[in-house]
Amino acid sequence: MKFGIFYELQLPRPWKEGDEHRLYQNALTQLELADKLGYDYAWEVEHHFLEEYSHSPSPASFLAAASQRTKQIRLGHGILQLTTNHPAHIAERVACLDLLSSGRAEFGMGESASITELEPFDITMENKREVFEEAVRAIIPMFKDGPSEHKGKHFNMPLRMVVPKPMQKPHPPLWVACSQLETLAKCGEWGMGALGFQFVSADAAHAWVHAYYNAFVKRQKLLADYRTNPNIALVSFFMCAKTDEEARARADGDTFFQFALRFYGQSADRRRPPAGTVNMWEEYEKWKKANPEAHQAALRGGLIGSPDTIRRKLRKFQSSNIDQVVLLNQAGKNTHEHICESLELFAKEVMPEFQGAHPELLKWKEKVLNREIELEEIDTSAFTDRYGGTMKAMAPVKPKAQAAE
Repeated sequence: MKFGIFYELQLPRPWKEGDEHRLYQNALTQLELADKLGYDYAWEVEHHFLEEYSHSPSPASFLAAASQRTKQIRLGHGILQLTTNHPAHIAERVACLDLLSSGRAEFGMGESASITELEPFDITMENKREVFEEAVRAIIPMFKDGPSEHKGKHFNMPLRMVVPKPMQKPHPPLWVACSQLETLAKCGEWGMGALGFQFVSADAAHAWVHAYYNAFVKRQKLLADYRTNPNIALVSFFMCAKTDEEARARADGDTFFQFALRFYGQSADRRRPPAGTVNMWEEYEKWKKANPEAHQAALRGGLIGSPDTIRRKLRKFQSSNIDQVVLLNQAGKNTHEHICESLELFAKEVMPEFQGAHPELLKWKEKVLNREIELEEIDTSAFTDRYGGTMKAMAPVKPKAQAAE
């Protein structure tokens, strides 16, 4: 399998002068280190207005900076929001990154899963899928030689030459974010790579890999004229240290990430509390104090542990034929030093074995795509918990009265 690293650029409160600058610079240093260590992908999200959870509204800027500090690692938009950007802006940004990185760009796209993000851009939870699909149909022709135009319900683009054009032909590899597990199968239907931004067991991974490839092979229905990308990547919490105990002590930020995801996910339309009214880190600390057993259970999940522990867990995922495991290391208040040490130890002790086995996965995939291997149609209804199955439900926090503007 391949290995990626994943950035939301989390910054829990309290915030001090210079924290955001340090956050960005540390992340770039970590990405530069990952490139030297032989990691395959780096993924960066686009989110808006999500205090503490993600301070990453402009992945194009971040990845462009990373392109000048790296040489080999693939640089992935994971994702660009097709609902909150004009299609021409998307095509331009993807092409620019591809040129700046000398053909290392990956184009991940998504809808956004929160009304807090969508509402300021006049998009609703009800129409976001429709907007997304139309945006795909508008963007793909912009990568091709010559001008393009689009006339639709949500976008109108007169005939224009969108420049520059990407270095990779016909375009960088296409991926879709799956904030809901059910979308994994939809990605297969669309013929795009699936970025599974949820946290699943090895059994769940096996079921969803089958669902994805069966949809890709049997029920494919492309949204436009593009090159397909049969790939499935799943995110996992990550911290590698010499012992399991040390790794868990260093990985508290991973459970903050999981807490925040579930806290927001249980609200209607994933609406965040009014701006500036909730200190998410304080709420997390309260939850952790009240639920010590659930907190410890969360730390036993994911890829958190010694090299031997992580190797054992990865072998279960390897048997599921996942193309890529995306490692979530920058979360909560995980320290820069521990993140770098984790990347180094994993690259030295664990990663070579699994990267070396990747050609066997490609042989399996070729047989699946050629219908030489028929995959079982597995009922995925038992595998729908995107939070990892370790967090108890939390009662919504009552925000403080919003300050008068």
